[in-house]
Amino acid sequence: MENISQDSIQKLIEQGIELSMLYLPKLLLALFTLVVGFWVISKIVNGIGKVLEMRKVEETLKGFMSSLIGGALKVMLIISVASMIGIETTSFIAVIGAAGLAIGLALQGSLSNFAGGVLILFFKPFKVGDVVDAQGYVGIIKEIQIFNTIITTLDNERVIIPNGILSNGPIKNIFAEPIRRVDMTFGISYDDDVLGAKEVVRELILADERLLESDKGHEIYVSEHADSSVNLLVRVWCNSEDFWPVYFGMHESVKIAFDAKGITIPYPQRDVHMHTVA
Repeated sequence: MENISQDSIQKLIEQGIELSMLYLPKLLLALFTLVVGFWVISKIVNGIGKVLEMRKVEETLKGFMSSLIGGALKVMLIISVASMIGIETTSFIAVIGAAGLAIGLALQGSLSNFAGGVLILFFKPFKVGDVVDAQGYVGIIKEIQIFNTIITTLDNERVIIPNGILSNGPIKNIFAEPIRRVDMTFGISYDDDVLGAKEVVRELILADERLLESDKGHEIYVSEHADSSVNLLVRVWCNSEDFWPVYFGMHESVKIAFDAKGITIPYPQRDVHMHTVA
């Protein structure tokens, strides 16, 4: 019995040494890889954070993106380390993939809005305070959230637009550029002097200090022989913040100046000729 016990102990010791020789290097390499991997991931996350900070990304998005990327890299590292020491990870990866697919299908709309919010916050097609024309609404951007963007229309209505459709549709950022061209049309009667009317408009333009000189200068053209009027197309340039004051102010000034010069701004009319049959 004593010999058997000694033989068994000896075998156990030999097996332990054999297993140690087989798995100890793998375990040490896995631990080294784990430590170095976490250090590298921290450097990557810090670098991404600095890049996002340089691009002036919102703090909420910056923290979320850093955490998301760091978490994904750590999961990949742990799976790699587990495979290094001989743990079968195929089934584990398959379960994670199936769970991710199920969650993605269940939250398809929300994930689309989330992705749209990330794109908007990262690429900044507009920012809070901009006036935009998007999805049929014209208004001021009040808040950009991860899933929705809140717009206050010009008549003070609150509109909440999902970021998914907002990021995939056309967006007109109305005052993004520092200067804007103002296009206006003024109609005069067919009996009025076209050159005289153009001169009146030109004097009003030169007197308005808000208007800027462009490469082509201020443009005044006869654009159309309409049913009841000869239309003058006027194109002038101004700072973006002066767009609406210039637009409305020019219409008022032109009406007053035309009245003073006896130039008629016609309204739609039709001449009817009656013939009497004897």
